[in-house]
Amino acid sequence: MIKKLFVLTNLIMNAVQAKKQAFLKEAVYFFKNASVHADEGDLESSAVFILKALDKERRAGGVGPQVLHLIKTR
Repeated sequence: MIKKLFVLTNLIMNAVQAKKQAFLKEAVYFFKNASVHADEGDLESSAVFILKALDKERRAGGVGPQVLHLIKTR
């Protein structure tokens, strides 16, 4: 029973890490595009790519188990 729980936990954590890495990979892609557009002088497009990259970084930080309603209010 404990071994099955351990295996399940590892599978969940691996999936979480994979999802986090996917978001970070997308962020890098957007940052690179932002740099290319900035070098070309297209600052508006560069800004859009930066915002997209920051969104992906934010999403990567939110991946994983969520702790909700653990503190009961009176």
